[in-house]
Amino acid sequence: MRLTVIGTGYLGAVHAACMADIGHEVLGVDTDAGKIAALAAGRAPFFEPGLPEILARNTEAGRLRFTTSLKEAADFADLHFVCVGTPQRPDSLAADLSHVEAVVDGLAPLLTRDSLIVGKSTVPVGTTRSLSRRVAARVRPGVEAQVAWNPEFLREGFAVQDTLRPDRLVVGTAAPHADQLLRSVYEPMLRAGVTYVGTDPATAELVKVAANSFLATKISFINAMAEVCDASGADVVTLADALGHDARIGRRFLSAGLGFGGGCLPKDIRAFLARAEELDVGEAVSFLRQIDRINDRQRRRTVDLARHLVGGTFAGRQVAVLGATFKPDSDDVRDSPALAVTAQIAAEGADVRVHDPEGIDNARTALPGPVYCTDVMAACRDAELVLHLTEWRQYRALDPAELAEVVRTPRVLDARNALDRTAWHAAGWHVRALGRPVHVPQPGQGDAFRVTVPQAFGATCTAPKPGDPLSGLPK
Repeated sequence: MRLTVIGTGYLGAVHAACMADIGHEVLGVDTDAGKIAALAAGRAPFFEPGLPEILARNTEAGRLRFTTSLKEAADFADLHFVCVGTPQRPDSLAADLSHVEAVVDGLAPLLTRDSLIVGKSTVPVGTTRSLSRRVAARVRPGVEAQVAWNPEFLREGFAVQDTLRPDRLVVGTAAPHADQLLRSVYEPMLRAGVTYVGTDPATAELVKVAANSFLATKISFINAMAEVCDASGADVVTLADALGHDARIGRRFLSAGLGFGGGCLPKDIRAFLARAEELDVGEAVSFLRQIDRINDRQRRRTVDLARHLVGGTFAGRQVAVLGATFKPDSDDVRDSPALAVTAQIAAEGADVRVHDPEGIDNARTALPGPVYCTDVMAACRDAELVLHLTEWRQYRALDPAELAEVVRTPRVLDARNALDRTAWHAAGWHVRALGRPVHVPQPGQGDAFRVTVPQAFGATCTAPKPGDPLSGLPK
């Protein structure tokens, strides 16, 4: 089957490559000529495990091509996936739909045959209805173009897996033939047993924002419990373990720490709030305001605890930061809690050195003030405090005894509750974490275990250019 994917950012590039990999002829479309050139050469414009291989395989096979022309897209296929961004508007909590609207406004007049436009972007409920009116007003006489919604549920770091082997496919259509067409597109997944949820467009739109709101709620709930644990002397990790044994609750997303970030959860819950208020049901989801506040408060609490650990002031203190991306297995620093904490401690006068396995270039662009290091040991040399801010497995695999030899003071704040506290304490470290008592439990009392992965040591730190401004807390 022939199809196009319009928008080749994180979602679109992965979707295009994976649709080609299951046998479709795919044309990717974007206004960014540089990105199109890289993709056409089989190069991924961002870090995502597995994507470079699948891109190269399908561009070489001729199943996957890229263009900047919407006219070429309209001529190429009758099925068009829209995968452009829906960021938060600068003047409100609402989602900015201008990119989605620009796609349908530009594509609709170019269509010469009956077509199906399928949105995959995260949008407020009611978007399919409004876009359908825009399309109907712009298509040529005699051409019928319908709009359907097929939300994505990708996790950065697992996007290829989540596209090829999703836990469910949700499709919202207004006509049986549109539903049947999308079942044909995803036939290899359906044959493998993937659950297909066919519904109306409004419900499909809501599934995505409701899912993200639920996950954000679960994360902020356990972080609220961490604050209670700090006040009472309880242990949030043991608490989460005990809660997780309840089948009604489950353990996933109950890891207390620095909180969520990235390009999805923060802006999606705010957009959901804004749309609910437009529908006059804002009170029904008003709890999401507190979820957002709790998430932001975790960043401030991490800074406060770090400041306390270095004697009450960051001025003149050398601090090592492990992690800049909002999550591991990604180079994405959008609304990164790690980078927000880094920005604040740098603004308060700390001498900050940052390491991240994949996100240094993006972090340096977003926050040019700190020194960035491509080697963990170089980042930690002479540090008075080590901050573990992104849960990369490379950090969990560090030898705390080896690291203790290069720091000035063996003191670590594990803001992700992911390090083996017993091992680090045995190596002479003072270990702190949000929601955990100061004392260190003995082996066998539930601490995390370490994994061993290869590490590459050897590069250097890169200092900022003189006069580079501190960008402040990314939002």
